[in-house]
Amino acid sequence: MNHRKNDVLTLKIEDMGNDGEGIGKADGYTLFVKDAVIGDEVEVKIMKAKKHYGYAHLEKVVTPSPYRVEPLCPIARPCGGCQLQAMSYEEQLRFKQNKVLNNLTRIGGFPESDIPIEPILGMDEPFYYRNKAVFPIRADKDGNLITGFYAGRTHNIINNRRCYLGVKENEQVLDIVIAWMERNHITAYDEAAGNGLVRHILIRYGFSTKEVMVCLVINGKNLSRTEDLIEDLREIPGMTSITTCTNTKQTNVIMGDKIDLLWGQTYITDYIGKIQFQISPLSFYQVNPAQTKVLYETALEYADLHGDETVWDLYCGIGTISLFLAQKAKQVYGVEIVPEAIKDARHNAKLNKIENAKFFTGRAEDVLPDKYEKEQIHADVIVVDPPRKGCEESVLDTMIQMQPEKIVYVSCDSATLARDLKYLCRHGYEMKRVRGVDQFSQTVHVETACLLVRKP
Repeated sequence: MNHRKNDVLTLKIEDMGNDGEGIGKADGYTLFVKDAVIGDEVEVKIMKAKKHYGYAHLEKVVTPSPYRVEPLCPIARPCGGCQLQAMSYEEQLRFKQNKVLNNLTRIGGFPESDIPIEPILGMDEPFYYRNKAVFPIRADKDGNLITGFYAGRTHNIINNRRCYLGVKENEQVLDIVIAWMERNHITAYDEAAGNGLVRHILIRYGFSTKEVMVCLVINGKNLSRTEDLIEDLREIPGMTSITTCTNTKQTNVIMGDKIDLLWGQTYITDYIGKIQFQISPLSFYQVNPAQTKVLYETALEYADLHGDETVWDLYCGIGTISLFLAQKAKQVYGVEIVPEAIKDARHNAKLNKIENAKFFTGRAEDVLPDKYEKEQIHADVIVVDPPRKGCEESVLDTMIQMQPEKIVYVSCDSATLARDLKYLCRHGYEMKRVRGVDQFSQTVHVETACLLVRKP
């Protein structure tokens, strides 16, 4: 039976795709339905029809799934920030566990019976966990200032100051900044025209220190009339850092590279476990410190260090995993291509009085062989935590060439993880342990830690 655009059908949602969309069949024809939950019976309208599958809009839930819950956030559906709020948390964890398993079998080619998967580590409180939020500021068609997050796959702002993934301080900051802009007739950035002053508001919060940072990203050199803004922001308990960041480029990159201090200091401090970090508006830092600690403790457990190992941490960023490993290893070497991150890593090592961690700027595939050949620095354990696109093949080849006893692979995308594990397991390694960690509750993303051991 041919299905066409605008057809209305009723179907049962039997599976879920990688992006959290429900999957159901109508007379053998597969439909992907955003906002539908596995187990729902739904009425849908076809928006796009291909030969063997189509995309449909959820018109109404006829019979709700036993896993369907009322989202905490009233705009969870139009907003692009969360994908899974209508699904119970237990089911979210099951979905993520299956996502890791499916990627390892389908993309990695590992038989399911051979995958040593351990239960996913979930959160005690799966809301209010993000320590960073960036809110774009725009004027609507009537000239009113609005802020919020973009609707999925667009640059249309869903007007909302209360995000349930972030901290309550976010809403207070937004109320103060927008009221100040309105009083002083300060303009919001216009993406299309490239004019207007305030582009974004970046807010960071130290969960362990309760310190708050506010940075206004501006399309100009400086802000005027800031006295009452500073006065009002300082009313928020924990306010530590108020800055501006200049970004005058017509681009969708959020931050510029120049930070100016308005009040306080240019950084806040936070801890992951016992390790202290100084975070500036430009620092890369994990957005969920509670689960980052869980993830890093899992990586540390997998590395099973006894105090006499040399460990290489590739894609080390600001040294978060390196400093964690340094507590148990003899020597840690971190490699990262971004010079500012390496500067932060060295500073964080000093801050924590960690002397057995050394950092190099460059590509792992250049630094490792060079140190091995010139200084005979080998690797007992290699830890990798690459960006979403996974490891370059040249990095995988370098790891194989270094022949570490163990490789601990930390991944934010289990599809590229599966691809890379397939390659490493073809070249002398076997997968011994693997575990998901839910670092981004209410969204489809899942972190994974994996232990590979060299075959004898």
